[in-house]
Amino acid sequence: MRKALCVPMIALCLLLTGCSTEQKEQVNPQSVYQEMSACEMTAVVTCGQENLEWTATLQCHYEPEGVCTVEVLDPAELAGVRAVIRPEDWSLEYGDLCLNIGTLSQEEISPATCLVRLIDALRNGWLLEENKEDWNGEPCCRLRLGQTGAQEELTFTVWLRQSDGLPIRGEIAVEDENILTAEFTHFDFCATITENTEDGI
Repeated sequence: MRKALCVPMIALCLLLTGCSTEQKEQVNPQSVYQEMSACEMTAVVTCGQENLEWTATLQCHYEPEGVCTVEVLDPAELAGVRAVIRPEDWSLEYGDLCLNIGTLSQEEISPATCLVRLIDALRNGWLLEENKEDWNGEPCCRLRLGQTGAQEELTFTVWLRQSDGLPIRGEIAVEDENILTAEFTHFDFCATITENTEDGI
């Protein structure tokens, strides 16, 4: 009887050991963004605040600690407007047209800076929540991240697709009020492309 019990007990021990190893190998979903050298993305950015409703398709080149650019693809009347965002300030380029619809909070959260702020939060924000959640039928890892602004608490929520870790939606809130949303239509890592992210969204 004792010999008969040894095999299932050994198998159980191996299964438990295997589970423990698998848990240790889980990857921090923020790590790839913390290690990347740059990325390119396109998203539909929307402001839903009363009297400030605004939607545009933006294309962004992001470089950590470097110069980032954001260009309007749509609406047509603003197409070609480009924001140049530096660590210390940001400016607009394209004649007299202006992308900035005004400071949406004392933290200067603007549609022009939305994509840059979301990726910066993925890199540098502290994790408040992490859970699995579908978005438009896509299994995602939902991260809620925090950053301390000059005068207000900022909250960033990002849905990363489970299959490749790329963002498909982002939200920016100031003191729990949702200010901006971004629906990503394309995302590529520059110079640090992995097999899973080679084709982008």
